[in-house]
Amino acid sequence: MPDPTTIDTGTDHLLAHRDGRVAVLTLNRPEARNAQSGPMMEALAALLPQLADDNDVGCVVVTGAGRAFCAGGDVKGFAEGAKSAGAPLEERVRGLRRIQRATTGALYEFPKPTIAAIPGPAAGAGLSLALACDLRTMADDAFLTTAFRNVGFSGDHAGSWFLTNIVGTARARELYYTADRVGAERALELGMVNHVFPADALQEETLRLARHIAAGPPIALGYMKENLNRALHTDVWTALDMEADRMWRTGMTADHKEAVQAFVEKRPPEFRGR
Repeated sequence: MPDPTTIDTGTDHLLAHRDGRVAVLTLNRPEARNAQSGPMMEALAALLPQLADDNDVGCVVVTGAGRAFCAGGDVKGFAEGAKSAGAPLEERVRGLRRIQRATTGALYEFPKPTIAAIPGPAAGAGLSLALACDLRTMADDAFLTTAFRNVGFSGDHAGSWFLTNIVGTARARELYYTADRVGAERALELGMVNHVFPADALQEETLRLARHIAAGPPIALGYMKENLNRALHTDVWTALDMEADRMWRTGMTADHKEAVQAFVEKRPPEFRGR
C-alpha cells in the first residue's frame, strides 16, 4: 500500500509528503547538490497551485535532499547546451520568465506561510528560491552564496529583488558582485535567515516551527501575508486602507469568534479556516 502521506509529484527530482497540516517539498538531486532540472521545476510549478487550494495544508516547507539545499541551475547542463544550437533568444527569455513566475513567484505570492529549510549550500537560483519563502531556517554548517558571477551570469529568479528587500541595497550589491559565501552566523546577523539550528536538528526544528504556524488561523494568516507582501511596494496610506479592510474581514470569521471564546475559557483555540 502506498504511504498516504506521500504527495505524487510525477518525478523523483521533487519529493513531497504531508506531516499533519505541513506539506514538505524536497528538491531531490543529491548527487548534483539538488541543482534545478526541468522536471524538478515543472513539478514544483504544478504542485504549488494544488497546495494553495488544499484546505488541509496550512504551511509549506521547502528543503533539499542530503547535505545541500539547491546549487541553483545545472552548470553541467549549461555546458552541454552550449555545444548545440539553442532556441532563439526570445523563446529562451519567455521560457525563463514563465518558470520563474510559476515557481519563485508562486512561492512569494503563495497564500499560506512558507519556510525554506537549508541543510547545506543554497546558491544562485537556489538561494533565490529560499529567499522567496517567508522564513528561512539554516543548518549551522551550511552557507549561502549568490554565485552568479562565478559562472558569468547576472542572476535570475528575482534574487536581486528579494536580497535587496531583506538586507538592503549596499549589502545586496556586495553579495552579488563578490559571490562571497555567507555562513550561518553571518546569515543570521544579516537577516538572511530567521533561525540557525545544529545540522542534525534542522529538519525537526523546522517542522516544529511549521506545525506551530500551520495550527494558526488560515484566513488571518493569508491576509497577514498579503499585507506584508504589499508593504514592500506601497505607501502607508494604502497599507492603512488595506489593513482596515482585512482586519474587519477576519473579525467576521468563525476562527476569530473561536479565538475569543478560547481566550475566555482559557484554552487553546481550534482554527478551522472558516
